[in-house]
Amino acid sequence: MTLFDVNTEGMTPQKLINPKALSAMIRDFFGRSQLSQLMDQTNPLSEMTHKRRLSALGPGGL
Repeated sequence: MTLFDVNTEGMTPQKLINPKALSAMIRDFFGRSQLSQLMDQTNPLSEMTHKRRLSALGPGGL
């Protein structure tokens, strides 16, 4: 007894993950996150400062 059809021939990634929901989550993260900023590419010093703002633990990380 299984919870899903064992036949995997008809299984596609689109059936497992809703692409619209995934796209909306990615767009929301990169558009509204505190770490999401446009980088100023005219000044090399500001570019270094911008790259140092990124944190491995997210907003308020280390």
